[in-house]
Amino acid sequence: MKVILLENVKRIGSIGEVIEVKRGFARNYLIANKKALYASKENIKEVDKIKTDLSKKDNEMKKEASQIAEQINGKEYSVKKLSTENKELYGSVKPTEISKLIQEKDKIEIKPSMIQPVVEIKTLGKFKVKISLHSEVDAEIAVNVSSAETIQ
Repeated sequence: MKVILLENVKRIGSIGEVIEVKRGFARNYLIANKKALYASKENIKEVDKIKTDLSKKDNEMKKEASQIAEQINGKEYSVKKLSTENKELYGSVKPTEISKLIQEKDKIEIKPSMIQPVVEIKTLGKFKVKISLHSEVDAEIAVNVSSAETIQ
């Protein structure tokens, strides 16, 4: 299915580009999240007209993302979780939890969908977490998981 991108999408394409993607991806993600339009002749003409506005909007979003990246890049966040004797957690540290940590500590709102732990956080220790703030801006933080108490 052919679609026209309305914003830069990582590993897919840039604004105004007509690309071929699978139907489900187009309908359920790109079009549902207003990141693309069906590639009809009318839509292609419409996107050509508003391309400059779209790129300005994208540049503003990129500036905001880089400001947020400067504020949180390299920071360390601590979380206490229940753990067993052999340093395994009951459950794991999820992106929603990391998002709440950043919100509480720095008053910066980050969607859980932007957070990508390098490995799943299921044990005690220090973990690197990548945050995709924009298709071209990434930040990296550290999450330090310590034991709240041990249960036998």
